[in-house]
Amino acid sequence: MPETKAPLVGTLAIVGLGLIGSSIARGTRQYGLAKRIVAIDRDPGVVERVRALGLAEIVTSDVAAGVAEADLVILCVPVGAVGTVAEDMATALKPGAIVSDVGSVKASVVAAVAPHLPKGVAFVPAHPVAGTEYSGPDAGFSTLFSGRWCILTPPEGTDPDAAARVQTFWEGLGAIVETMTPEHHDLVLAITSHVPHLIAYNIVGTAADLETVTQSEVIKFSAGGFRDFTRIAASDPTMWRDVFLTNKDAVLEMLGRFNEDLAALARAIRWGDGEALHELFTRTRAIRKGIVAMGQETAEADFGRARSGPTPEKVPPVA
Repeated sequence: MPETKAPLVGTLAIVGLGLIGSSIARGTRQYGLAKRIVAIDRDPGVVERVRALGLAEIVTSDVAAGVAEADLVILCVPVGAVGTVAEDMATALKPGAIVSDVGSVKASVVAAVAPHLPKGVAFVPAHPVAGTEYSGPDAGFSTLFSGRWCILTPPEGTDPDAAARVQTFWEGLGAIVETMTPEHHDLVLAITSHVPHLIAYNIVGTAADLETVTQSEVIKFSAGGFRDFTRIAASDPTMWRDVFLTNKDAVLEMLGRFNEDLAALARAIRWGDGEALHELFTRTRAIRKGIVAMGQETAEADFGRARSGPTPEKVPPVA
């Protein structure tokens, strides 16, 4: 776990208090990363709940007022909404402030946010590759980012000191920080995160269509593989709708490659090519072992997920 040191940030403003935003608030509080936390959310129910949970010193639905004194602003809203939020808060940002985000798409976020930010305000986009299928302010927990990757994608010309401060902040939350260009990030995440989610949504949708045919046996006899697909497919629908619409070029490119590989796999099954199947399964098994070896997953049965229905605090982070 990260060590508690002198606060890195004076005032931290978090816009959007869902799973990620509330986890940032909890981690910031636990590790003493900011002197003051301002929580901003336009949903009255979320505002009320954040106050009840005591996640911030100030809780408001007014974006401009909430960011006025912030040294670091982190946008934790769906990627389709970041441009509107940036426009609403732009004139209230103080000189020297740093704006960041947590979206899993980066090129479109840079294009949507950067034009609205005034001179003297740095923009350092970030993507913590962590999460669960749960959402809302109650779903967050302080160790969500511990040992997980956080990718920074500062646009060309970004103040290196600002990028370094954002990196130090995420390291303070326990994350392992990597830096790459927005475009490269979107290509990598298309295959490691976006397409797997799309496949999960599709498979679960197909199973739903089969429910009437099989008289509920699809759900009744769900094996571990299908259960994990349903876990992924339970992720926030608004967030993932925006991800696919804003990263469509990279997703379509990866889907094209996936369809080609799937066709080859279908041929191997049709023609009884056991050698080709065994070779593929051996390669993919090695990838799984590599992920476990890097500490990004556990080798425990059922991927370490409790059978009794874990609370959000106990659910292991997933990309």
